[in-house]
Amino acid sequence: MGDKLTWVEEELDQLKAAGLYTTIRTLNSPQGAWLVVDGQKVLNFCSNNYLGLANHPHIVTKAKEAIDQFGVGPGAVRTIAGTMRLHVELERRLAEFKGAEAAISFQSGFNANLATIPAITGKEDLIISDALNHASIIDGVRLSKASRAVFKHRDMDSLCQVLQENAGKYRRTIVISDGVFSMDGDIAPLDKIVDLAEEFGAITMVDDAHGEGVLGRGGRGIVDHFGLHGRVDIEVGTMSKAFGVVGGYVAGDARIVEWLHQRGRPFLFSSAMTVPDTAACLASVDLLSASTELVDRLWTNARYFQAAMRDLGFDTGHTETPITPVMLGDEKLAQAFSRRLYEEGVFGTAIAYPTVPKGMARIRVMISAAHSRADLDEGLAKFAKVGRELGVIA
Repeated sequence: MGDKLTWVEEELDQLKAAGLYTTIRTLNSPQGAWLVVDGQKVLNFCSNNYLGLANHPHIVTKAKEAIDQFGVGPGAVRTIAGTMRLHVELERRLAEFKGAEAAISFQSGFNANLATIPAITGKEDLIISDALNHASIIDGVRLSKASRAVFKHRDMDSLCQVLQENAGKYRRTIVISDGVFSMDGDIAPLDKIVDLAEEFGAITMVDDAHGEGVLGRGGRGIVDHFGLHGRVDIEVGTMSKAFGVVGGYVAGDARIVEWLHQRGRPFLFSSAMTVPDTAACLASVDLLSASTELVDRLWTNARYFQAAMRDLGFDTGHTETPITPVMLGDEKLAQAFSRRLYEEGVFGTAIAYPTVPKGMARIRVMISAAHSRADLDEGLAKFAKVGRELGVIA
């Protein structure tokens, strides 16, 4: 018999030939504006570390102090012997920060979606999802037994039509959208989504992974940005991006949170967040609650960089946030652009299918509050050099 896994090698070869093979580089330094990647010092334009908190001295100190007091691991799932005082305090502070009734933490934002969607829907229900929602929402929907429908990206006429066509047919209807769409940087029209959902009696759920620490007062997120407190039923967030750590949570109606304590499978069947992670998340919430300085700096950097990129002739899509897609289209061009940037000392990863549709490849630049003006200027100069070399700009 032949090798049973030859097909894997063949598929990988096809990915490489199509420019879809992902090269995974290794960091040899803490997160920051500059990194040591595979032994080379490079300007970091890849990380989701929006506020530069991943290596913040106060957060590092609080994580170390928590280890000294509580150890490292919780040793159990939350419902048996894994709920520590730190978890309870983090959830209380998150709810306070978000202006919500209650919050529940998970091991990741991905797990938060996988926990929530199947727990609140069943075979008699309907899920309506934005066409460009994140993979974690898509996978959460797949785990549910509910019927599902998709509305065109950010298109309220399309959402209204789906709601009208299905009115009265299901026990419950839930409308789910990302808050900030991670590949394009555009923002969901959450105010209009909520208006439509309320008109048809539907539950609303938003995944604000890229809005946390970015939108709203001091980074309180998209619900705060639109002034929708008390009107959005479920707000999913992550602590792995602007918060600089890892973990996820759900904030919103206290009844939803209590139900997830009882039926959220990642909560019930996977160990709780570790001690240092939980303490670090608490420290991040405290920093964001105390000052808007980092959020303000993030937006100042983003506006400067994006304006300069457009002046150079780059297509930055329809972004409304610090996420800066440099649209290239062709997958092989994006890979070549990324390689040349790296050779020039800039870490900018190519994003291609299946993360984005075929023919929509790009370099996604993630601006941070940690970048200085000199950092941004150096990055702009290197983008200009590579862009002219590869014929992307004149």
